[in-house]
Amino acid sequence: MKSSLWKGIFAAVVALTALSGAARAQSDRLSCSNATLKGDYAFAVTVWTLTDGVWVPGFVVGIAEFDGNGKFTQTDYQESYGVPVTFSKGETGTYAVNPNCTGSGQINLNVLGVPPVTTQGGSIGLGFVISNSGNSIHAVVSQFTNPGATGPVPPDQIHETRSDFWKVVSEQQN
Repeated sequence: MKSSLWKGIFAAVVALTALSGAARAQSDRLSCSNATLKGDYAFAVTVWTLTDGVWVPGFVVGIAEFDGNGKFTQTDYQESYGVPVTFSKGETGTYAVNPNCTGSGQINLNVLGVPPVTTQGGSIGLGFVISNSGNSIHAVVSQFTNPGATGPVPPDQIHETRSDFWKVVSEQQN
């Protein structure tokens, strides 16, 4: 009888421990929103362009400032075909974060001097996931419109592009 009682107590303790762990795991799951992205993020982009049958890499680095409310600004520096280009300033955008930490965004390149009957200055659509409690973002290009174009590049002609963002933390925040 004592043996059965101890086995029952042991089974109850194991079950309670397992159930409390499952409940804790559910409450510890990260839930994201636009507010998850707030502050400065450094980023790096790798672009692969098929040129005359050869994949040629291009690189972009920059910094984006997310406002936590679905808008951002960014400055970037592009290197294309081995030729550096100056910093692009004044790029703006919007983003939407889902509770499962996926999201989408739109970068408005705001290139100056583009005729008003076109897309004005180019844009880039992004699909992304957030990781590391909002300290990292991993993105791919879902749509691209060249500055001055009348519409987006067909999906089968979008370059192979990915980008990664890392939250910038000052020494005072450490």
